[in-house]
Amino acid sequence: MKPAPFAYCRPATLDEALDALARLGPDARVLAGGQSLVPALNMRLAQPSALVDINRVPGLDGIRLAPEGLVIGALARQEAVLRSPLVARHAPLIAQAMPHVAHLALRTRGTLGGSLALGDPAAELPACAVALDAVIRVARRGGEREVPAARFFRGIYATALEPGEILTAAVVPLRDASWRFHFGELARRHGDYALVGLATAARLDGGAIAEARLVFAGVGLTPVRATRGEAALVGRRPDAAALAAAGRALDADLDPPSDVHASAALRRHLARVLLARALAALVGAA
Repeated sequence: MKPAPFAYCRPATLDEALDALARLGPDARVLAGGQSLVPALNMRLAQPSALVDINRVPGLDGIRLAPEGLVIGALARQEAVLRSPLVARHAPLIAQAMPHVAHLALRTRGTLGGSLALGDPAAELPACAVALDAVIRVARRGGEREVPAARFFRGIYATALEPGEILTAAVVPLRDASWRFHFGELARRHGDYALVGLATAARLDGGAIAEARLVFAGVGLTPVRATRGEAALVGRRPDAAALAAAGRALDADLDPPSDVHASAALRRHLARVLLARALAALVGAA
């Protein structure tokens, strides 16, 4: 199939892009990597009145350290994020998750900001953003605002972005050497959306877990933070007893859907499998 007709503009600056969105109205869409939007256009699942192509806007593809943390520009290609030494050092959870994102050809064009703005609850990067307490920067005419990742994702393909706004960057707070990270997912084939994914961040103190973040993908309408499972881990060493306690707590944290890909029971089982793998990785770190 081919997309429905739409207007197209390619602004050269962020201000021009924001002006174009204001002029074209709420039915306009931002085009970055296009790895999700273009297939949706071709299948006519999306029929915007106009596309605002931001690929020529300078300054949105950088990856840099700043006082507030690691700043990853919205137009940073996923493959560039995967290969970035700064990301590997200061956001290793994202570096671990990136090889699971689609395939090389798609990562070469797909962007970090596009994945976050899409808000797919089965995707890897939204779960990582929540686990890392990232802040999403959003530009609009006349200014900028920041949204904590925990409040950015509102539902399936629904985010806190408002009409006329453009996601410009994600800011990852820096962590000290006591923090450890692990990302894992289970999918039927590499590159498929995960049946279940788990982004884990944990602070170790004397071999015990002092703080934990467990954020699951593919088990709800948004990335799901397993707060009861986290509480069950705090103060414990990452061993079999901790796994059993946290596994029981997941029953209250997770209410996954059943669909043609997996039943709710299977997703609960896979969540425990991923939790076991994450704790095994923490044992090695400890």
